[in-house]
Amino acid sequence: MQGGGVLHIVATPIGNLGDLAPRVRDTLAGVDLIAAEDTRRCAQLLGHLGIAGVPAVSLHEHNESERVPEIIERLRTGGEVALVSDAGTPLVSDPGFLLVRAAREAGLTVRVVPGPCAAVAALAVSGLPPDRFVFEGFLPSRATARRRRLGELAVETRTLVLYESSHRIADTVADIAATLGGDRSVCLARELTKLHEESVTLTAAGLGEWLAADDNRHRGEFVLVVGGTETPPARYEVDLDRLLSVLLEHMPAKAVARTAAELIGVARNEAYERILKIKEGNHRGAEGTE
Repeated sequence: MQGGGVLHIVATPIGNLGDLAPRVRDTLAGVDLIAAEDTRRCAQLLGHLGIAGVPAVSLHEHNESERVPEIIERLRTGGEVALVSDAGTPLVSDPGFLLVRAAREAGLTVRVVPGPCAAVAALAVSGLPPDRFVFEGFLPSRATARRRRLGELAVETRTLVLYESSHRIADTVADIAATLGGDRSVCLARELTKLHEESVTLTAAGLGEWLAADDNRHRGEFVLVVGGTETPPARYEVDLDRLLSVLLEHMPAKAVARTAAELIGVARNEAYERILKIKEGNHRGAEGTE
């Protein structure tokens, strides 16, 4: 049974303050505490809304685990707390997951004030299939790790949504072309809802050329929406007994069952039962040769 205070997840504008919903002001004005990714950005927002006297504490990726217990205690005693990120919907490539999970585990009430989200906004304007998509957030910053992750995503048939920074955007687009193919459709959405908002959908190769044509196109905050592959990965029929027999030559039975479960999705107990029968058959076969 839920009790205590309420944790409010509050979405804020991703650029245009005209997108502020009335509920945002009402919620932030009515809470006892605001947990903000950046208290300075939060103070600017509160000033715009004409809200004064509501205390704020920082909650970001470097201090969230330490900050959560004190916020949960505040909620347990009946306090109302609002969680806000620098822009958009908290938790979506932003801090807040540990706090929300802890609030749920403590049986506290969690509510949402929905609003802007850059990933969803970019998906909406991309012209790429929006019905099934995968949000990847930021790819690894190091080139090798980034290309490895893109390689893992190459077989994904759903639309991909990625965030990227201005100083890596050209390299990431080049890696998409090299890894997923130059003809893969990609939408680049830049500075969404802001004065210089811009979006274009091209092939990955064409997008690289588009970026190179104007240095101004490298500025701002970026969302990349990438079309999924139209060629799903081939499926192979696996002879379970043959697979188990080969694996048994290299590892113990329990490890074989676990590995088979991970590789082809067979239930671990089913795999283990098959292993026992294979071993029994091998034992009888050995006796028959004596």
